[in-house]
Amino acid sequence: MSVAFSHQQGEVDQFLEQNPGVEAVDLLICDLNGITRGKRIERASLSKISRSGAAMPASIFSLDITGKTVEECGLGLQIGEPDRICKLLPGSLSLAPWQRRPIAQALMNMYEADGTPFFADPRHILASVVERLHQQGLYPVVAVELEFYLVDRERDANGRPQPPISPRTGKREEHTQVYSINVLDEYSDFLEDIAQMTAQQNIPADTAVAEYAPGQFEINLKHQRDPLAACDNAILLKRVIKAVAEKHGMEASFMAKPYAGEAGNGMHIHASLVDEQGNNLFAEAGKEMSQLMEHAIAGLVELMPESMAFFCPNVNSYRRMRPEYYVPMAANWGIDNRTASVRIPAGDEQAKRIEHRVSGADANPYLVMAVILAAIDHGIRHQLQPEARVVDNAFDQDGANLPLRLVDSLDQLQRSDVLKSYLSEAFVDLFITCKQAELAEFERHVTELESQWFLTTV
Repeated sequence: MSVAFSHQQGEVDQFLEQNPGVEAVDLLICDLNGITRGKRIERASLSKISRSGAAMPASIFSLDITGKTVEECGLGLQIGEPDRICKLLPGSLSLAPWQRRPIAQALMNMYEADGTPFFADPRHILASVVERLHQQGLYPVVAVELEFYLVDRERDANGRPQPPISPRTGKREEHTQVYSINVLDEYSDFLEDIAQMTAQQNIPADTAVAEYAPGQFEINLKHQRDPLAACDNAILLKRVIKAVAEKHGMEASFMAKPYAGEAGNGMHIHASLVDEQGNNLFAEAGKEMSQLMEHAIAGLVELMPESMAFFCPNVNSYRRMRPEYYVPMAANWGIDNRTASVRIPAGDEQAKRIEHRVSGADANPYLVMAVILAAIDHGIRHQLQPEARVVDNAFDQDGANLPLRLVDSLDQLQRSDVLKSYLSEAFVDLFITCKQAELAEFERHVTELESQWFLTTV
């Protein structure tokens, strides 16, 4: 049985007519780890794909971080490595201007043969949570902030990553210059290329900031009323940043903690709720915040411990959890307080929003957004009330009540009936199985530090 697709032929024909030089198209889909997978087709095949879809193996959603199929997930050899149908995402066709060959790209979603969403596709998971909010007349407005490092292609004498050599001074970056305009000037060619390429792809990139470590930057995406589009743009922005870094002789890393002694890379999510007319439901005249916002905050704080496996999905993710680098380690909230995990930024009433500060840049944005919105919905539906806000330095007041190891986060997720009700039990089980297998593989390796400590000592 073929999948029932909406009519996309006009969009495809128009794109090909406007871009006669395009020779091939990259078809992209985001796996559990937030990595874009897919296939490259020739120009002549695009019209057929838009009508019939592209076949991709279901096991793409049971890959570990190395790209190896986790057979315990049950989507690989056990069921014969079957295909599912992937549908082009309307409006996602764009040029990939960094490619030497004239190439375009488009995002895809995976479906069953009968047209129902494939249960393991993270984009569908987010769509289902957004729909729950829409059913209540609540419309999320969200923005994604991504931190990353520029890294020299050459490793140091010990094989470890090192900051890049400044294009302007010819010297290797060594010092932290947070919010430095001079640093932005030094890397202006790199940042200008990102601005041009994101504009060509209609990715709403906004502010660029020099962050807390040598070679570290943050690029913010503008807020959008469509959380799915916001996460699409986060995935595409990562692709642009990596491509532009390569063009400039560097590498871009979204690894949560590439350097032991420097700040990690975070992915902060800003979120508010509006009604159909666009009125901010987190704001209320004469009050610091609306009761709806209080419920949302309470939901976020309550579900944060069991959501950590999505916020910090890799072993390295937890290396980032250090208070001296402004990474929250407790489930709490505060007003204009960057030491809180849920921060209410300062600003006028119509800008009233939540900033969620826990996730690493290595996380899957669709899944991070899904659990944040699920927690907001949970708090509103159950009219939860938040505990007292934190003031001053939260790191001095709260113990680490968030799980700080992947094994503990997976255990808390396994026991979360609430998240299973939002994401589906089948998806949560798949995610846990994949990450448990990945963790077991990681822990079988003998590290350099182990050899230093134990080889001749014991």
